[in-house]
Amino acid sequence: MTAAREPAITVQGLQRSFGDVHVLRGVDFDVAPGSIFALLGSNGAGKTTVVKILSTLLKADAGTAAVNGFDTATQAGDVRESISLTGQFAAVDEVLTGRENLVLVAKLRHLDDPGAIADDLLARFALTDAGSRAASTYSGGMRRRLDIAMSLIGDPPVIFLDEPTTGLDPEARIEVWRTIKRLADGGTTVLLTTQYLDEAEHLADRIAILHHGRILVNDTLAALKKLLPSATVEYVEKQPSLEEVFLALVGEGAEHT
Repeated sequence: MTAAREPAITVQGLQRSFGDVHVLRGVDFDVAPGSIFALLGSNGAGKTTVVKILSTLLKADAGTAAVNGFDTATQAGDVRESISLTGQFAAVDEVLTGRENLVLVAKLRHLDDPGAIADDLLARFALTDAGSRAASTYSGGMRRRLDIAMSLIGDPPVIFLDEPTTGLDPEARIEVWRTIKRLADGGTTVLLTTQYLDEAEHLADRIAILHHGRILVNDTLAALKKLLPSATVEYVEKQPSLEEVFLALVGEGAEHT
């Protein structure tokens, strides 16, 4: 019998406050290797704070977190070598071409043959034809794909995507969704934070709803939908949507901070 693989990310009892504001109040979850885990919540729910702690940019007040088997508090260097972080806004240099952006990052990571690495990533992310163009000419979806490609240089086993489709139009969002799916299909573990319910519904293997610093539920989409009863109208069964589950759990009048 094959032994179960260790979680790629483990979070236990995570707490964090800023002054008198308690942002995280004891957060627990695990993320399986090669899966997409969505941390879903409204603005101010604490999603970005969780990502900052996991990526060693912020220290927790209490609790523990481990990424790729390394403790974020005591083995920060090992954690950083295991991850990549893509924030809400693309971090590309718009003066450089797409290929030059990739070559620059590969050189900064002291990798062999930066040009070959750049060409491979351009192909993987369907950017070969645009590789010689300045990044300033890219559409929002292309720029975000380039940003994610840059974050994958060095083949990190875990990638954090903090609201990666903020500000993108629907077509660009779908482009990014396809990219994220391909990452997981290739074995990369993805932790995705989002406030978009359809994004979590389309992408995630598991969804955790974070509200006022606590995880309300953590399960598959199918299991979450079972939390609300089906509605029957004229003998046609209607399954509850993720949006209905979310609003039932956090309350329709939840404050957005």
